[in-house]
Amino acid sequence: EVQLVESGGGLVQTGGSLRLSCAASGFTFSNSDMIWIRQPLGKGLEWVAAIDRRYGTSYADSVQGRFTVSRDNAENMLYLQLNTLKTEDTGMYYCKKSDSSIRGPGTQVTVSS
Repeated sequence: EVQLVESGGGLVQTGGSLRLSCAASGFTFSNSDMIWIRQPLGKGLEWVAAIDRRYGTSYADSVQGRFTVSRDNAENMLYLQLNTLKTEDTGMYYCKKSDSSIRGPGTQVTVSS
């Protein structure tokens, strides 16, 4: 059973940083392409970043240069470093396998001005 648990969210001021974590289990993490998505309150899901099984990364234009996705295959962990946060980064952040609709409960990021 695929299980994903996000953590690390919180309340920060504009310009601040957070590091999100995603603990994965129930599948072969090292062979899986992973993504981060987010959902602002009252809005739809937005793709944020991806990292494939060979550590190749890609980012949405809105976060390019500010966010960094990484993974630790030995620990089955996915990370998202959020720097220079903006109020528009506020939302619930989720991790998921790129080929699955299953996601964890999410972690809330709130950026105040």
